[in-house]
Amino acid sequence: MGIYDRLLAIRTRRQAGDPPGNVALVITERDLLAPGAYRTLEDFLGWALAHDASTVYVYVSVLDKEVVPTLRRALGDIDAPAPLAVRGPTDDHPVTEPVQVSIGLGGKYEFTTAVKRLAVAVEDGELAPEEIDDAAIERHLIFGPDPDLVIKTGAERLSDFMIWQSVYSELYFTDVNWQNFRYRDYLRAVREYKRRHRRFGQ
Repeated sequence: MGIYDRLLAIRTRRQAGDPPGNVALVITERDLLAPGAYRTLEDFLGWALAHDASTVYVYVSVLDKEVVPTLRRALGDIDAPAPLAVRGPTDDHPVTEPVQVSIGLGGKYEFTTAVKRLAVAVEDGELAPEEIDDAAIERHLIFGPDPDLVIKTGAERLSDFMIWQSVYSELYFTDVNWQNFRYRDYLRAVREYKRRHRRFGQ
């Protein structure tokens, strides 16, 4: 770590405002093909947790579902600084680990899965229709809790990852490509987050 990064880290910690407690990163399968991409991801997880994030989400958007098994193995084997769970495009088991990785599992599928579970509960007499509220839906989502900050590298285009949970998230777009993403880029995202006044839809 260079002198500039150390100074920026100190300034970021001293800056007024709370750091993001839950951080989401959106990258693509192509990003992971770049040299050193997995090492950058390991570093990113370390940066986020070192700056007080309790949960880190990583969404890898995929164009070719044939690469999912390969990506799943590779991401499951990274040297994460905290317990990590990986979910693929058709998984439906909720995640509680501090590091939660999604490979092509989008928000539409996640929300649909939650609705189906609620429908079964109603049909089985375990739940009355009038008891279905936001909290009931959130209990059946795969990922959670809500991200405070969503970071998208490379372009200003979002995926459908965590569409329910991220409705009030702060979005941070950077034109820095993933293969060039550094500690200072993460710190800039945190500093920008701290500067914002969150309204939560109000």
